[in-house]
Amino acid sequence: MSGLLSRYKFSINTSELVLILITMVWGGTFLAVHHAMTVSGPFFFIGVRFAVAALLLGLVSWRVMRNVTWPEIKAGVLIGIAIGLGYGLQTYGMQTISSSKSAFITAMYVPLVPLMQWVFLRKMPGLMSWIGIALAFSGLLLLAGPDGGEVAFNVGEIATLLSTLAIAAEILLIGASAGKVDVRRVTVIQLAAASIFGFLMMAPNGESVPAWSPYLLYSAVGLGIASAIIQVTMNWAQRSVSPTRATVIYAGEPVWAGVVGRIAGERLPAIALLGGALIVMGVLVSELKLKRKKKAKGSPSPVECKNG
Repeated sequence: MSGLLSRYKFSINTSELVLILITMVWGGTFLAVHHAMTVSGPFFFIGVRFAVAALLLGLVSWRVMRNVTWPEIKAGVLIGIAIGLGYGLQTYGMQTISSSKSAFITAMYVPLVPLMQWVFLRKMPGLMSWIGIALAFSGLLLLAGPDGGEVAFNVGEIATLLSTLAIAAEILLIGASAGKVDVRRVTVIQLAAASIFGFLMMAPNGESVPAWSPYLLYSAVGLGIASAIIQVTMNWAQRSVSPTRATVIYAGEPVWAGVVGRIAGERLPAIALLGGALIVMGVLVSELKLKRKKKAKGSPSPVECKNG
């Protein structure tokens, strides 16, 4: 047994640790968004939220924005559309379904990332990533499973399910542009694009500007700041973290959402706690790496054996 364990090692770099901390913040925003839907339509809120984020980040990044390039504009707009669509559909769904059902359906993006990576990029994730994703997804089912274990797909649930495609696309797009563009410039552009997308979707969704509400202002500003921090950190960290590993880390969002909910008065049942444990296990397993045994000096390589 010890021989088997010695073949694996646990390693976590700074970027992965930062992503874990950001996921804690991300999970904490879930409850705030859910309550914000009592005073605003989903796409107006998305528009205001990301407008605040773009403005704040733009003010501290205006010097670097002068050197923006076309590839950065293209990357920022594509990522921004994915963000606006993903957050918009998820927020839209929260108008008609419970937070537990929303979290359950949103969890579908976890296995979608490696599948989309395989289909579109022809890049097969490693074995430990697959095992980690399977554990994390199983944990999500237990943590945020709907009442009675059944999912009735009404309009809200279908919208939330579609949001998972956009969320998975966002992660892949960030991974594809990481290291090739300036993080701050792309983040400002993507936040602005997400805001514009949200406002443009108000008319098709039949939304109007909501009445003034202090809670709407506090929520928009607070979540705007959080969005700016989350997006710039995701862009920075994914320069050295693969999309698959990032996805497993992001799968911890419902765990932190559950912690915030508990502080707010919610109580998780035992099966949900088990689900949270499986998610943590999935994150840890995904970080295990199979160590290659060193070849003895003078031993032929596989290629040499084949040719010899």
